[in-house]
Amino acid sequence: MQESTPAPSAPSRSFISIQDPSSTTDQVLSSGPQFSKPSVPPPVKSRGPNSGAGARRLRRIIAEDAEWSLAIVPLLTELCIQNIVKNFPNNPILTQLLPEHQQKVLNDLSPDLPLAVTANLIHDESYWRRCCVHRWPVCHVDSHGGSWKSMFFERHLENLLKHFIPGTTDPAVILDLLPLCRNYVHRIRVDQFLPPVHLPPTPRSEDQSDSGSEGEMEEPTRDHYQLNDLVAGLSQLEELDLVYRVKDCGMNFEWNLFLFTYRDCHSLAATIKACHTLKIFRLTRSKVDDDKARILIRSLLDHPALEELDLSHNLIGDRGVRAAAKLLNHSRLRVLNLANNQVLSVNTTLTSINLSCNHIGLDGGKQLLEGMSDNRTLLEFDLRLSDVAQESEYLIGQALCANREAARQRGLDASHFMSPLTAKGPENPSR
Repeated sequence: MQESTPAPSAPSRSFISIQDPSSTTDQVLSSGPQFSKPSVPPPVKSRGPNSGAGARRLRRIIAEDAEWSLAIVPLLTELCIQNIVKNFPNNPILTQLLPEHQQKVLNDLSPDLPLAVTANLIHDESYWRRCCVHRWPVCHVDSHGGSWKSMFFERHLENLLKHFIPGTTDPAVILDLLPLCRNYVHRIRVDQFLPPVHLPPTPRSEDQSDSGSEGEMEEPTRDHYQLNDLVAGLSQLEELDLVYRVKDCGMNFEWNLFLFTYRDCHSLAATIKACHTLKIFRLTRSKVDDDKARILIRSLLDHPALEELDLSHNLIGDRGVRAAAKLLNHSRLRVLNLANNQVLSVNTTLTSINLSCNHIGLDGGKQLLEGMSDNRTLLEFDLRLSDVAQESEYLIGQALCANREAARQRGLDASHFMSPLTAKGPENPSR
């Protein structure tokens, strides 16, 4: 007879009742007097896949670290780049880095760094573009050869020249910039030169005023900044555009503020003569007369590189034009601009000019037309076979017709035919 041993079975919930201790307590308490108290629902135990998240939601206190972040720890390379940027003014490190690291450093550098640090070290155009835009709201890089670095140094130098006050500003402010910008400045355009500042004279005592005469007082100088040392240090200079005047003078206006002195003229003549790389020279709106024009033009004879000369809007007359004509045969000049001067306008005796069979060209015809604008004595002007534009030739002819009509009216004036006795008017009483 085989004896069967019952196998242990898992406890079944249908046969095994596990009594909750809380229910037993409730039964015991139910037999005695009952007291009302607020019911606290027991925590719900979730058995789903998100039971851990639910348990976390039930926590009453969660410890947090305010400095803890999910961000990835920065790379050592990034930390090094940040340190290089921070210490760049005192320890500039750039050329030793890889190209991609150099670009990151340049993108983070401030545009206000000292030029002594950045001038000869940084050649990246994007950095100098940021410097230009940061300093000037309007930037036309095309007028500076398309180089942002050249534009920055040219405009920076021009700003120093426009605000330089002789006798007050230290010349080292400009000359100390030469080692930094000598290879990047190709053109200088200065539309203002400030004169020296003259303080009112101190009042003299009675003894001094009696002992000295008023004529012994020295006249204050009006000379401006001399460009010879600056231009001599710019090895790549090709264009020089100057205007000797003062802008925005307001109620302090004086004619002396627009004076181009003889010392300025002699110094400028020596400067452009020594600059063998100069191709374009402009000196406009500076009251340059015949004598000063001859001094300047004499220094440009046989210049090895000059191609354009602009002396427009000055006071140059016939003597200055004769000097310019001599320059045409002793230079490589291609463009000569003498617009708005006093060519032919101050002449009161010349009545006939013959320039036929000369290759004057279109520009030359415009210059002749401008010279005829104020002339009242010229009656004949021969421009046959001179390649002058038809419009210029026609307008010159109209000016000649006006001069002939004015001469005819003068010839018909009755006063020309009256005797000295009859031409006295009221002084000669009628009989």
